[in-house]
Amino acid sequence: MSLPPCFADRREAGAYLGRHLAELGLGRPVDGAPPVVLALPRGGVPVAFEVARALDAALDVLLVRKIGAPGYPELALGAVVEGDASGSAPHTVTNDDPWVSRAVESGAFDAERGRQLNEICRRQQRYRQGRPVTAMAGRQVIVVDDGVATGATMRAALHAVRAAGAARVVAAVPVGSADGLDSLRAAADDVVCLKTPPNFGAVGAFYLDFAQTSDEEAMALLRQAAMPRPWASPRAGAPFTAGPSVP
Repeated sequence: MSLPPCFADRREAGAYLGRHLAELGLGRPVDGAPPVVLALPRGGVPVAFEVARALDAALDVLLVRKIGAPGYPELALGAVVEGDASGSAPHTVTNDDPWVSRAVESGAFDAERGRQLNEICRRQQRYRQGRPVTAMAGRQVIVVDDGVATGATMRAALHAVRAAGAARVVAAVPVGSADGLDSLRAAADDVVCLKTPPNFGAVGAFYLDFAQTSDEEAMALLRQAAMPRPWASPRAGAPFTAGPSVP
């Protein structure tokens, strides 16, 4: 497939990515169930919207929150990922770092994890009226973002999807760094990326329009994805319904 030097925006990138995933056969049902496409909000939602359309798959969001170091919130100690509708509990991933041991011993890690779980609950209300993410057990789950730099957030999401019992776990992005993508391979059955430039700077460098995706835009796309399409085949499972906006 011929790719442009830069993607016009996230939706164009998603259209290319969805077509490539279909060509690879990753949109085929597993035991009669179509794949579930999970977007990492918010930038992953426009990409995943087009992927789900290309594969005729269900679309949902997977809420992941970084656990920052005390006093240094940009230093990631790990991440926590929401549980799913089958009863799977929130999944915590920790980094291999001396800071983690110190934060755990002091209680700071658990305190920050609790704050991030509260934020996940708030966002569940915003996106799904409090409902957990679609059940993943026995399904092929394709986790989508707008790109991979270090891979930390995507890696945490993949571990959570695996822990929730997914039959096949796929990481899919339009662009990524070689190191970031390599870090995902132990957590996924397939890692699919359209562009892996040798001199990777930042994800946004590969988009002409990389404006921040708003909650309103993400929720509108999720509502649109949940609407039945007369030309599409029936999809397994209940459709996604985005909840009302909350402060």
